[in-house]
Order: sequence, then structure tokens, then C-alpha cells
Amino acid sequence: MIEAKGCVEGLDTEWVKLILEAKRLGISKEEIREFLNSNSYKQASS
Repeated sequence: MIEAKGCVEGLDTEWVKLILEAKRLGISKEEIREFLNSNSYKQASS
């Protein structure tokens, strides 16, 4: 991975760490996507 100024290939390193931690805890990619999609919809509605 290429890291530059807090980004990994255009992604915020904090997000990458959160996703990796979730996967380590056994949360599937599908569950992560569902969570992000449902919460982005809630934010857009607010």
C-alpha cells in the first residue's frame, strides 16, 4: 500500500484501520457495506 499524508491510495487511513478491525472481529464485507449504506442514507435524509 502507498501511504501519503494520511491517505492510502486515496483512502483515509483511519477508515482503512476501522475496516480492518471490523474484519478482524469477524464482520463480513457485506455487513460493513450494509451498515455504511444505511447510515449514508440516514445522513442524507437529515
